[in-house]
Amino acid sequence: MKTLGMIGGMSPESTVSYYHIINREVNRRLGANHSAEMLLYSIDFETIAAMQRAGDWRQAGEVLAAAAVKLAAMGAQAVVLATNTMHKVASAIEQAVDIPLIHVVDVTAEAVKRQGLNKVGLLGTRFTMNDDFYTERARASGIETIVPTEREQAEIHRIIFEELCLNRFTESAKAYYLGVMERLAEQGAQGIVFGCTEIGLLLSPQECPLPVFDSAQIHALAAVEFVLS
Repeated sequence: MKTLGMIGGMSPESTVSYYHIINREVNRRLGANHSAEMLLYSIDFETIAAMQRAGDWRQAGEVLAAAAVKLAAMGAQAVVLATNTMHKVASAIEQAVDIPLIHVVDVTAEAVKRQGLNKVGLLGTRFTMNDDFYTERARASGIETIVPTEREQAEIHRIIFEELCLNRFTESAKAYYLGVMERLAEQGAQGIVFGCTEIGLLLSPQECPLPVFDSAQIHALAAVEFVLS
């Protein structure tokens, strides 16, 4: 079994999901009392959130790169970043260590293609939806992404930071997200990517009007493939 290094804390809620998914799947495949060989570096989310608000992505990249260096020094053989938004600075991590970064966009795009789809709606933080680091990388893999309107993006972003990241899940938030998904479907979306690791805590695939690609689930299972490779 290989040793996985996980950079978490962004938010703690999603990091818990990654930890559970990875260990439960390893145990399902290996049985007995098996669990993943894993190192976790959990960052104070407010530190990163403040850098996001200030647009200081360079410093945020340095913080995450430093975390990756520590994980590698402790024996991690690959890094998984338990967040979508901070893949905006993935290159800083990749340049800092010699071990691979399991990139969330790559594995999510592959999951979409396996279902025979090529056009999906993208939900996430404002940074994920409004910046091309996600959409362009998906396009390079053959997947076109549609994003909500600016007004919808603002409310989706607010709900993520003011509710979901704080373990608050309301019916009003659920109804809003479902409404956005309906409008994306009208624009030709064949599926919906949960491009924020907390959205899957609010909504189940069965509640959604289109096939769902939960990036946290997909990403965590890709980490399992590495661990057991």
